[in-house]
Amino acid sequence: MKILETILASQDIHRDNLEKLSKTVENIKKEDVLHLQKTGLIRFNPFNDSGGDQSFVFALLDGEDNGVVITSLNNRGVARWYAKTVVKGVGADHKLSDEEIKAINLAIKNRIKELKN
Repeated sequence: MKILETILASQDIHRDNLEKLSKTVENIKKEDVLHLQKTGLIRFNPFNDSGGDQSFVFALLDGEDNGVVITSLNNRGVARWYAKTVVKGVGADHKLSDEEIKAINLAIKNRIKELKN
């Protein structure tokens, strides 16, 4: 009888621990969506009079396609940087350039490809 009571008590402890672990995993899953998960980099040349793809767009997105695109336009030793907010994969406050849209789409595509592997 003592052995059975010990086993039952042990099962209660394990059940409680399993419930706590399940809640912790669910919280981690909810929070994980908000972390940086997707990146896309596009290099391009916006100016006809200079050579090379020295300019770039870098998209940084979370699991819900929210984040930022950072654009650097480089021309003859001058670099200009711009950042635009992205919400659900589209520009929130400013119109996105074609290159910025490509970088966002690349980030989303890269994440999908990574999940399939």
